Amino acid sequence: MSPQNYSLSKPWNVNSLTLEQFMVENQYDPSMFQALIFCPLCPLPINKMVFQLLPCLKVVVTTSTGVNHIDLSECQCRGIQVANVGSLYSEDVADVAVALLIGVLTSIVAADRFVRATMQFDFPQASYSKEALAWKVAKRLEAFGCIILYLSRKKKPFITYPFYSNMLELASNSDALVLCCPLNEETRHMVNKEVMLALGNKGVIVNVGRWSLIDEELVNCLIEGHIGGAGLDVFENEPNVPQQLLVLDNVILSPHNAAFTNETFMAATQLVEDNLEAFFSNKSPVTPIKLN
Repeated sequence: MSPQNYSLSKPWNVNSLTLEQFMVENQYDPSMFQALIFCPLCPLPINKMVFQLLPCLKVVVTTSTGVNHIDLSECQCRGIQVANVGSLYSEDVADVAVALLIGVLTSIVAADRFVRATMQFDFPQASYSKEALAWKVAKRLEAFGCIILYLSRKKKPFITYPFYSNMLELASNSDALVLCCPLNEETRHMVNKEVMLALGNKGVIVNVGRWSLIDEELVNCLIEGHIGGAGLDVFENEPNVPQQLLVLDNVILSPHNAAFTNETFMAATQLVEDNLEAFFSNKSPVTPIKLN
């Protein structure tokens, strides 16, 4: 479906050109741009410098759920609307979160490595006739008979699970922590060494949020056996992975692709288009971000 109320520029490759160079090379007038479509895999933050170069910008549409790469305060000051993909990725990421947890608990990676290393294995013969993300993970785990606890700043009246406002207390009463929350100043390193020690040497951490939700002590705690294992879909310096993790049998590593299914990719493309169509039709974005 082609856009009806707007035209698209050439794609901007942030790895080869600065925004200013891109504008000059293509002879674009900065005042012609009212909307910016952004992929968070790009290393460039959307901040004051970008807004100064695009003085008529009115909306930023990102293909991510998280918006920590966008200066929301500056957007609010300039009257720029921001839209993300809402809870679109929640279904796929929830599936991967549960898969990582089960994979760690069943040592499936260690078993796979053993079979690949020995090249031969005696197989038995038998015949045989995946805040919206957090609740989707909880729903899946409930089906396995898990007791669900949750952490939040305030108790949510519509949630019946036991509520905790303190991460250390939550860890002390849990067998596993599944991190689904966004990264901000309150959540950065919310899982520190003290929390990991409280979780215990049989505890498992699954992170499908952002790497910086966990303190860098995670690697040492895994190596020294202070926690039982981890399932990680995110890393600090992607695509680089801490080398120490690569040799551990109690870790499952996923290349930050939990939501990268064909169905979700097509749905994200449609949602970006819907946000742009709504904006250029003088309507609110379909999946707006609250700026205050």
